[in-house]
Amino acid sequence: MRIVLALGTGLRRGDIESLKITDIDFENNSITTTSKKTKKSMGNRPVPESIMNILKVYINKLSPDQEKLFTKKFNPRQWRKICIAAGLNDLKFHDLRKIFASVLAQNGVSTAVTQRLLEHSSPNLTNKVYTNIDPVLRQSVEKLPIQKWL
Repeated sequence: MRIVLALGTGLRRGDIESLKITDIDFENNSITTTSKKTKKSMGNRPVPESIMNILKVYINKLSPDQEKLFTKKFNPRQWRKICIAAGLNDLKFHDLRKIFASVLAQNGVSTAVTQRLLEHSSPNLTNKVYTNIDPVLRQSVEKLPIQKWL
C-alpha cells in the first residue's frame, strides 16, 4: 500500500507513514497531508480513483479503532527484499517520488502542477531533480520530418 501511495501521489515516505485514516476523503478522492519535511499542509491532495478503491479495501480490513493508516513502522529490510525480488537493487523509496514526477512530465503535465503536487518551493528543483523527460524529448525529435529535409 505504501508503494502504491508513493507512486500515485508523490508523497514522501515520512508523509505516508504519518497518514491517519481521517486524512482520507473517499467522497472527493483526496488525502489531506501535512509535510513532515516542509511543515506545509496540502488540503485535498487529489488521488487517482483506482488508488482510492484499493485504499478503501485496505482500510476495511483494519481494526475499527485504528487511527493511523499504518501501525508498523516502515522496514528498510523489507523494502530491500522487495527491490531485490524485482531486480531493482539500487532503487530507493524516494525514487518512487521521482517516478511520479517523471511520469507526469512525460504525459504533458506542466511543471507548475507537478511542483504543486510535490510541494516544492521552486520549479527549478522540480525540473532538475524530479523530472526525467528524456523519453518525451526522444519522441519529439523523432517526429521531425528529417527524410523530407534530406
